[in-house]
Amino acid sequence: MGMGLELNTMLITKGKEVRMKDNLFQLQKQGYRLYPMHTPIEVRTTKGSHSRGFALIEKVQWHEEETTIFYKLISLNSIN
Repeated sequence: MGMGLELNTMLITKGKEVRMKDNLFQLQKQGYRLYPMHTPIEVRTTKGSHSRGFALIEKVQWHEEETTIFYKLISLNSIN
């Protein structure tokens, strides 16, 4: 039996991100997901929404079929 893994090139938050401090955020997603680290990645609320900005993912943690992403917002396209 294999482990399901999804590769993502965009960060979709669905409004579930949690601000940890200043521009540092945490986001939990269901399943095991892989993201590029230390490379600017686009941040959107939904797949079809406009870009909110770009982030650098600093840490990805897998635990009990859930992925926790720690990222730093490096540019913002809008204040909303």
